[in-house]
Amino acid sequence: MRFLEYQGFERLLATLVGDGYELVGPTVRDGAIVLDRIEGAGDLPRGVGEEQGPGSYRLTSREDGRFFGCAHGPDSAKRFLFPARELLARMRRGGGTYAVEPTPQERPIAFVGLRSCDLHAVAVQDRVFMEIDPAYRRRREAAVFVGVDCAEPGATCFCASMGTGPRCTEGFDLALTELEGGFVVQAATATGEALLARLETREATEAEIEAVGAIERNAVARMGRQIDEWDMPALLYRNRLHPRWRDVAARCLACGNCTSVCPTCFCHDIVDGVSLSGDVATRTREWASCFSEEFSWAAGAVVRTSRESRYRQWLTHKFASWIDQFGTSGCVGCGRCITWCPVGIDVTEEVAAIRATDGEVEVVAS
Repeated sequence: MRFLEYQGFERLLATLVGDGYELVGPTVRDGAIVLDRIEGAGDLPRGVGEEQGPGSYRLTSREDGRFFGCAHGPDSAKRFLFPARELLARMRRGGGTYAVEPTPQERPIAFVGLRSCDLHAVAVQDRVFMEIDPAYRRRREAAVFVGVDCAEPGATCFCASMGTGPRCTEGFDLALTELEGGFVVQAATATGEALLARLETREATEAEIEAVGAIERNAVARMGRQIDEWDMPALLYRNRLHPRWRDVAARCLACGNCTSVCPTCFCHDIVDGVSLSGDVATRTREWASCFSEEFSWAAGAVVRTSRESRYRQWLTHKFASWIDQFGTSGCVGCGRCITWCPVGIDVTEEVAAIRATDGEVEVVAS
């Protein structure tokens, strides 16, 4: 492992920009830490922390001047690799025929400051899109990932339970652990090794390496939530008529916030449009949510008419049928769905409530 001082970290970002990458990292906007395009280290949330809870979020001030003294806000890499609204094709009519206009090329992205849960989320979405979506594959393969070990888990985080954090273990080119004055840095790919070779670093001391382990242990101990994954998906499958679904439906607004902030949700619609003149037609892909009624429209009718059925579909897919479908859970334990739910519905609490009365309560029909 190497040690990279703060000045060297700033040089890293400048090097990425010089290589033609567009930097995407955490920055403060509209009272939250969001993932957005940045110019350099000066845009990072240095000295800023967070307080998160079910349905609550606010920024705090830190005195230590850390660049990454927070967990995460509502954004993840999903918004850049799988945009919320993406133009797939534009066709322009001329001489009685339509010609498809080429999609403009994008600059490759260098993600800076992704936490381990979000790196795992990218790997989950890879299973969905890499083989079938050329635009996603192009962005994904061109991207560079600079992960940061999480030292300040939020009160709604449970990545340790899901085996996806808080320390970066996969999915990165470079992984940083922030200490006083700089970072312990680890390269995991040839791209990361090449970047590191262009920076001024030194060998990390034994004390600094020990500090990395201590930060991980401390973060695990301070994890805000936990979830018991034992016996899933079977637990949720055999409790599909559990009365807890009706209880949570009484609180759920079916607003779709949880699916919007989830770093792995991938559902979308294809929308066709035409200009008023009739000369230009477009095809756009837009995020969709399984909490909307029209999402389950099939054969002339809505299949899931109740909020109960829609919440059950989302949570069961996330923690159970996703495993059957892709060989992994659809949850990475980031806790965003808890923080950004307007009424503070907690997935760890809902699963625990079903588990606590598994096989002991009378089921009710939806």
